[in-house]
Amino acid sequence: ERAAELYVSLVPDSRIDRVTRAPADTPSGPAGTALTVEFTLAGARFVALNGGPHYRFTEAFSIQIACADQAEVDRLWAALTDGGSEGRCGWCKDRWGLSWQIVPTRLQQLMADPDRERARRATEAMLRMGKLDIAGLERAADGR
Repeated sequence: ERAAELYVSLVPDSRIDRVTRAPADTPSGPAGTALTVEFTLAGARFVALNGGPHYRFTEAFSIQIACADQAEVDRLWAALTDGGSEGRCGWCKDRWGLSWQIVPTRLQQLMADPDRERARRATEAMLRMGKLDIAGLERAADGR
């Protein structure tokens, strides 16, 4: 529930839709603990199940956020890595271990550039970064 509250506070067009609480003690926690949290994140619906301490996240599931500018990349990166960890290529983990891809839309444009050398240089620069830096991606694409 706390995780969903953070997520919806960070992303526009997001909200918590419903919280279902455990009517009895479960492996996830005592009666009254959030069992499922239904939430909308950037218009996409999710249902989070509190599986208790026995289940952990892996990178097999991640949420990608397309960012309009560097300020948005920086804001989301700082909020999600607070208590979490930084990864490579725009990936990070939040304090609950959920993986996120914080990707500027400019990277997607550069990687789709019809000039395949520009696209290659931008891609190679992205592979060397942690948090993605739009200016650095553009410099690399331009061969600078």
